Amino acid sequence: MIDLLDFLKESDFVMNFTDDFSTVATRENTPREVIRKRLLLVLYALGTNIGIKRVADGGRHGESEAALRATRYLFVNRDNLRKAIATLVNATLRARDEAWWGTGTACASDSKKFGSWSSNLMTEYHVRYGGHGVMIYWHVERKSVCVYSQLKSCSASEVSAMIEGVLRHCTDAAIDRQYTDTHGQSLVGFAFAHLLGFKLLPRMKNIAHQKMARADPGDAVPACLAPMVTERAIDWELIAQQYDQMVKYATALKLRTAEAEQVLRRFTRGGPKHPTYRAIEEGCSSFSGTG
Repeated sequence: MIDLLDFLKESDFVMNFTDDFSTVATRENTPREVIRKRLLLVLYALGTNIGIKRVADGGRHGESEAALRATRYLFVNRDNLRKAIATLVNATLRARDEAWWGTGTACASDSKKFGSWSSNLMTEYHVRYGGHGVMIYWHVERKSVCVYSQLKSCSASEVSAMIEGVLRHCTDAAIDRQYTDTHGQSLVGFAFAHLLGFKLLPRMKNIAHQKMARADPGDAVPACLAPMVTERAIDWELIAQQYDQMVKYATALKLRTAEAEQVLRRFTRGGPKHPTYRAIEEGCSSFSGTG
């Protein structure tokens, strides 16, 4: 059996991903080879949940717990981790032979609940799974490489997490199809997926009750499709009136001037429907086939 720490060491030997970890201090006096060794031990401790204390006490590597904790404090943060992960994922994608692995343009995403201490400010009670905790939302491309992960509260929208992952994954993976479970099914999700240039393909639990809308009121419908088509026609005039607003919101997501959670909350809160949301409903009838 090959030790997991050997995989980390070999990956760093090939890609030097530890070079992506820069210090938050004003200067760096420790030799880089020593930092590299400590970083591998710290990442192994954090990634396996063994903990820095047990890694420091259980190995013959010559590094103290204080040295490893100092490395954790100075070098390991979210930005450095994302850069290192992007380096490894991009190297994996480049090494693949497309004749064997394919182009890898599809991605699937889902969340999992993890228990956490109540002192964590993001800890919430999960009404579906029960118990307090947080949610980790993963984006995994078609050959099982995780291209993005994010920490979410239990009440956060999975649709916004899906959009964030597609737009912010920071790797060279080209995603044109996004698969989700039923919680990723949303009219707003369909609309922004279309405007942002990828296909949203959720598992639709109630697909037997979905109905298609007519493009025009006078469209003839074959008898075999009559039970699947509503009498209501798409309001193209409303879409034309709000089209600039829909493009504005999609551009804000693309340029990172707005968070997906904020945009979706504006459309899904209670009360009278936002005019742009009504246009999105009509637009979903035109390009997703659901009314």
